[in-house]
Amino acid sequence: MSLVNFEVDGAVALVTLNRPPVNALSEELSSDLLEAFERCRDDSIRAVVVTGEPHFAAGADIKGFQAAYDAGTDDTLARALVDAAWALERLEKPTIAAVHGYALGGGLELAMAADFRFLAEDAQVGQPEIKLGVIPGAGGTQRLTRIVGIQKAKDIVFSGRFVDAAEALELGLADRVVSATDLLETAMETARTYANGPTKAIAAAKHAINNGTGRPMEDRIALEAHAFNAVFWTDDAKEGVGAFVEKREAAFEGK
Repeated sequence: MSLVNFEVDGAVALVTLNRPPVNALSEELSSDLLEAFERCRDDSIRAVVVTGEPHFAAGADIKGFQAAYDAGTDDTLARALVDAAWALERLEKPTIAAVHGYALGGGLELAMAADFRFLAEDAQVGQPEIKLGVIPGAGGTQRLTRIVGIQKAKDIVFSGRFVDAAEALELGLADRVVSATDLLETAMETARTYANGPTKAIAAAKHAINNGTGRPMEDRIALEAHAFNAVFWTDDAKEGVGAFVEKREAAFEGK
């Protein structure tokens, strides 16, 4: 993973894009991200933070598009980024994107695959693909709509405009906005809190929320019931109930 740094702090994995100067997304970088997220599936990792500096990811490497035109072949970057984003979204543990600087195009698509987005005060996000005569190709139209609603998603995608951190927070596209100097530690501290919690239950809740969206209510309730039953007999559930009855702090182990 030459373009991604992978570190583990306790039970939290920190995945850092490392393609200076702006972490432009290439097929190789996307493949390295996929490998990193696959490593995050290890049970010893109970929460994940993904970040990049000075920019989270300022979009796709457009030279790759031109190379596809010159070769007369389909673009493979979008497919590679789709795979990486799916791997992040499907992790059965809480994930946070800590966004410095720009998260544009594929950068925002990657960030939206995380459960939460923490933005630096000076961060800007957007889907500017329309200005190239194309559209988001790695989940942008769908994840953005899920997060901000149809009309706001149309505005952002049709215009290709940049959205600052304050507006992103107002739209629900950002979950927290903090100073750039505090961003990573805020994300890591939040991730540590989740990692110390009942991560099997968090995974079940994540599955129910992500997979229930758009289904008929009867199917959504059935999905939730199935997820509840799946975690009811876990060690963490027994510990949580026991701690409540005994009036003590629960010690969850993610089992």
